Amino acid sequence: MATARSLWLASGLPVQFLSRLHLSSHPDSAINSSFKLGSIAQTAIGLSGLSAAQFHLLRTGVDQEVTVDARHAALEFHSEAWHTVDGSLPGPIWDEIAGIYRTQDGHVRIHTNFPHHRLGILSILKIPDAEATRARVQSALDTWNAIEFETEAAAKGMCATALRSYTEWSLHPHAKALEGVPPVQILKIGDAPKRKISGGFARPLEGIRVCDLSRVLAGPVAGRTLAAHGADVLLITSPRLPNQPSLDVDTSRGKRTTKLDLTESADHEKLKQLAATADVFLQAYRPGGLQAKGFGPQELAALRPGIVTANLTAWGWQGPWKDRRGFDSLVQTATGFNVAEAAAFAEFAGEKELLQPRPLPMQALDHAAGYLLAFGINAALCKTVTEGGSWEVRVSLAAVGQWIRSLGQLSPEDAFGPAAKPFPSRVLPLDPEIVALSLPWESDSGRKMTALRHAAILSRTPVREGEESQAPMALDAHPAEWL
Repeated sequence: MATARSLWLASGLPVQFLSRLHLSSHPDSAINSSFKLGSIAQTAIGLSGLSAAQFHLLRTGVDQEVTVDARHAALEFHSEAWHTVDGSLPGPIWDEIAGIYRTQDGHVRIHTNFPHHRLGILSILKIPDAEATRARVQSALDTWNAIEFETEAAAKGMCATALRSYTEWSLHPHAKALEGVPPVQILKIGDAPKRKISGGFARPLEGIRVCDLSRVLAGPVAGRTLAAHGADVLLITSPRLPNQPSLDVDTSRGKRTTKLDLTESADHEKLKQLAATADVFLQAYRPGGLQAKGFGPQELAALRPGIVTANLTAWGWQGPWKDRRGFDSLVQTATGFNVAEAAAFAEFAGEKELLQPRPLPMQALDHAAGYLLAFGINAALCKTVTEGGSWEVRVSLAAVGQWIRSLGQLSPEDAFGPAAKPFPSRVLPLDPEIVALSLPWESDSGRKMTALRHAAILSRTPVREGEESQAPMALDAHPAEWL
């Protein structure tokens, strides 16, 4: 609860409302990891729910309690693994050659889930796509120095990082640039009158319009959370970019979806019209990408005074890596998580030397960043009521990782011993634990889906999900317009 308290107070929200948040005890036995991922999941999801309840209180006067079970929250941090569509599990979440590889002097992780990233990495390694196998990639990387490959990949706009320990990362110039950066930043970027309030809303974010221009995985989780609390979330993707169906189906639940090509003047103008009447503009593209098209925070605040702009990056807003592409797995590898987790497991297993680098059991940085971004958005919406103004919310995977690290690690026995709970298997039929926490969904076209329930339970305004909501199951299911 102390962790939730510090983030809540840092956002400027009233201390007395914290008493409405109820977190289950012993959260860190919820998952087998040396990091306090049960507590992290419970805290991030709890803050997203409590901040929605606070906004609802400001608008309607309705007070309520928020409860989060740690095991449920930890499972929701891996929700993409267990949804089904027409009775089938999603396809592979990872490209077949993505992952950690040895180099001459260490290890690197490559991220190849998007086709252009895969082709770019293979081009550096001089491997034809049709001949790419893990063994072939490993053979090619055996000739590289880890930092040299990381540098070459970055120079070509590709996604790879060298494996570092905490000590090695702490000496890196980008780590020094991140020192003191909180996991959530809320910045006033313009003046605007206070938001007018009125009662009659059945859910906290009812009537709130959200442009969601985000992809894989944190940004979409934030948008999904806002939709669960009643917002009209319009997920806007580009017809020029590849999709990730195994992830998109799960993270688009509760949203409406459309496609706009911002290189076309008509679509650019359409997005401008949507943004001019939006309450929230959420984006997770490469830093500066949308600003170059006229949709940066300052431009949006001028276009729509009172807007909340929410921006997610991998590496943050300062430092030598601020413009690099990145994903959760790469940030884990670069900043020391994979070495620290491997060291804890080696100690538990009685090994004198480190085993293979060990990833966290789920994309914890992505999910934590997504729920913290939703929390920051809700906190900023509260400020539009109490103070007025236009606001920017900033969250980066690297700063969230820094926050997770600051909370310390469990003992190896507590992390991997009999008290810790592993994840259920990702097979059919689904584990009874997952079935008990899942709800049925349906698309307009009649396709059927099951997915995990939201872990934050609000006593007066239950989230919108399952049969009360929608699962578009396509990224172009709706027109580009508000309800």
